[in-house]
Amino acid sequence: MKPALRLVTADNITAAQSTKNSRESDDQLLDAYSAAVTKAAEKIGPTVVNIEIQKSLPHPPNSRFRGPNPMRGSGSGFIFTPDGFILTNSHVVHQAEKIDVTLFDGQRFGARHVGDDPDTDLAVVRIDGPNLATAELGDSNSIRVGQLAVAVGNPFGFQFTVTAGVVSALGRSLRSNSGRLIDNVIQTDAALNPGNSGGPLVTSAGKVIGVNTAVILPAQGLCFAIAINTAKFVAARLIRDGKIRRSYIGVAGQNVPLPRRVVRFHSLPLDSGVMVATVEPNSAAEKAGLREGDVIVSFDGKPIAAIDDLHRLLTAEQVGLAVPLTVLRRGEKLAIEIVPQESRPS
Repeated sequence: MKPALRLVTADNITAAQSTKNSRESDDQLLDAYSAAVTKAAEKIGPTVVNIEIQKSLPHPPNSRFRGPNPMRGSGSGFIFTPDGFILTNSHVVHQAEKIDVTLFDGQRFGARHVGDDPDTDLAVVRIDGPNLATAELGDSNSIRVGQLAVAVGNPFGFQFTVTAGVVSALGRSLRSNSGRLIDNVIQTDAALNPGNSGGPLVTSAGKVIGVNTAVILPAQGLCFAIAINTAKFVAARLIRDGKIRRSYIGVAGQNVPLPRRVVRFHSLPLDSGVMVATVEPNSAAEKAGLREGDVIVSFDGKPIAAIDDLHRLLTAEQVGLAVPLTVLRRGEKLAIEIVPQESRPS
């Protein structure tokens, strides 16, 4: 019996070519994604460190044990200056009595505590070492929802673990261990686990856009990082003063764009502001009459485009002084006088 003949038509050829092109396109797309993650990991990897700490905790009340109650912990960090300054989370090194840092190449150094700020869950430690690789800090105001995000750290002690995802949301608020809301937090679905804390969140170009800080358990893909623009400001103050003294007005805010017609009508210098999400009871904001939904556009005569701008202006020098505040409320521009209070100790 002769084998059946297969009729080759133009449609058959087109379908086969289309399948081949689709397969090649998928391969190229996967290769491009892999290349982006690999490039980012290779660039940031040498700057990422493993941090191990020791500290003593008090025994529980009515405990039969006496004396020191030693505790060990670990986390991640990254070198951001050639002279050995390392960014990490406050909850990683807070009240640590001994800090050891292990570099990407296995070198181990004793580190000294420079300062930490529980209100933003950020800290700086320092090592003395030669030829240190340093991370390139990006601009967290320029990132967009959906873009690639790569996290590097040491979860559960597994050094240099790379995970990838996307920027899931911007402008989130997260409550720190001190009880203060950290504003303008980046949400990502790049997997984080205990030990990732303090490690960098980077773009496909390997630029740091956040400091990984928290996950929500048992949820999947709900991970958060402190925006690097906030970290730059906090780190500079910690290096200079060893701590951050600040005033506060008692609001949780979120960066929002302003409609162009509103900007033109009120002759505003910037096209964004800080929307008041919540007002704390008995705070300076409540006493001044601020309401949820108000958009802060100016503080002490200086334009406010983002929550970081407001944080920079809420310094210790503002405590107890009457400061002019400009807000938009339902399209109307209002001038309010507010008296910032001393931030509560962490």
